[in-house]
Amino acid sequence: MIYFLWAAVFFLALIIQGSLSLFDITPNLTVLLAFYAGIKYGDIKGMAIGAIIGIFEDSLSGGFLGPNLLSKGLVGYLSSFLYMRFFVWNPFLGMISISLFTFADSLFVFFLRSIFDRMPAGAGTALLIIAAQSLFNAPFGVFLKPKKKQGWE
Repeated sequence: MIYFLWAAVFFLALIIQGSLSLFDITPNLTVLLAFYAGIKYGDIKGMAIGAIIGIFEDSLSGGFLGPNLLSKGLVGYLSSFLYMRFFVWNPFLGMISISLFTFADSLFVFFLRSIFDRMPAGAGTALLIIAAQSLFNAPFGVFLKPKKKQGWE
């Protein structure tokens, strides 16, 4: 049942991501799912769910496979690593971390596509789009709470 819920939320995020646009800048909602998987299920499951989200996003985008797989997998792993080992969650830290993870994810995908394929946009345009996506995702950080730490409290 949980797999169907994840699939439904993923496809809903893709539909919203593809249809919503502000000044021709679309949001990056799939990084929110990878981030949530990391803080909810831990590092290995978060990385696996993030990689699955990334491979589906790569296959649906029509480009070559790999950039989103790698970046979303890293987001799933590093978000768990960040919250389980270093920080105590608060809403402000949630906003900053989701914004930074969105920025890093989009920048990583841009660099990988620029290196291994053709450059999708100019560097200035890409940084503007990435910054706008990061600011769009920042308010969602208030609502993404990690699971309780186990063993060390």
